[in-house]
Amino acid sequence: MTNRRNIEEILELKPDYLGFIFYSKSPRYVVGKSDSSYISTISERTITTGVFVDESASTILETADDYGLKAVQLHGNESPQICRHLKKSGLTVIKAFGISTADDILKTKDYEGVADFFLFDTKTDKHGGSGQTFDWNILNEYKGKTPFFISGGIDADNIAEAADTGCYAIDINSRFETSPGIKNATLIKETLNTLTNN
Repeated sequence: MTNRRNIEEILELKPDYLGFIFYSKSPRYVVGKSDSSYISTISERTITTGVFVDESASTILETADDYGLKAVQLHGNESPQICRHLKKSGLTVIKAFGISTADDILKTKDYEGVADFFLFDTKTDKHGGSGQTFDWNILNEYKGKTPFFISGGIDADNIAEAADTGCYAIDINSRFETSPGIKNATLIKETLNTLTNN
């Protein structure tokens, strides 16, 4: 999310989480597009989540404090030690894993107990945001105890299938955008209504 008016539209739909990307190479990079004082007020209504890629723990904590973030989603090669440190600070930690084969699931073992949630996304050099799905059958190989989010190429046509993967939550992004960082509130509302009624 990058635009204040658009954020308010989405907040009316009562999302559990709202993501803000702090990875400068992303077209959805929020810095300079939405001020920290405004984002800090959102946490009263939903869990504001900062998305980071290979930042230091100190940078993540400083950003979380500036923006009033309640959770962090880590999309790089962050160590279990960093996850543990961030979790002890009071942040909810969501560790992302790019998935293309069953071997990628095995990487979660070192993070059991040090992350609150995992996020399984399509493996890409761009650390997410590809708009492509991975083979969700691979998730049958996941035997861990940490609940997981699912992401990657989720749209109105396949969101019900995504919900059937055993996931804790669904992370929607590019397929529900009109442009990077701007969500289609009408499409999201219609999709949520369809999902709820099924």
